[in-house]
Amino acid sequence: MHSRSYITVRYAETDKMGIAHHSNYPVWFEVGRTDYVKMFGTTYSDMEKAGVMLPLVNLTCHFNFPAFYEDNLIVRTWCISMTAARIEFAYSVKRKAEDGTETELCYGTTEHGFIDSSTFRPCNVKKRMPELYSKINGNIKYI
Repeated sequence: MHSRSYITVRYAETDKMGIAHHSNYPVWFEVGRTDYVKMFGTTYSDMEKAGVMLPLVNLTCHFNFPAFYEDNLIVRTWCISMTAARIEFAYSVKRKAEDGTETELCYGTTEHGFIDSSTFRPCNVKKRMPELYSKINGNIKYI
């Protein structure tokens, strides 16, 4: 199972040549990750209220083609691994043309640790949020 997030490249995200700057892709990954978590009936805010935070541990980003001003993008997000202490997401950013064809511009991953928001120490999300853990873990898509 994966989420789909729709983004239109804004002028502020581009350089003088009208190409989206590479620093935007991790931000678009975050949009996808937020939408992915929402598919399971919770939000990042709900997780933080439960005392769980997800700091970034690792990020990969592989670029195939540039995105341009006003391109319509689809960010597909899915979970590729999860333990009680860590979670890893995969992403594919595609441009959707007017004729409906899609071109993959970028793909990547992010890895996050589950930490307690008051102590900043690792926490067991399987115990802290068992329903969310079960739902996500049951929908892992291996690549």
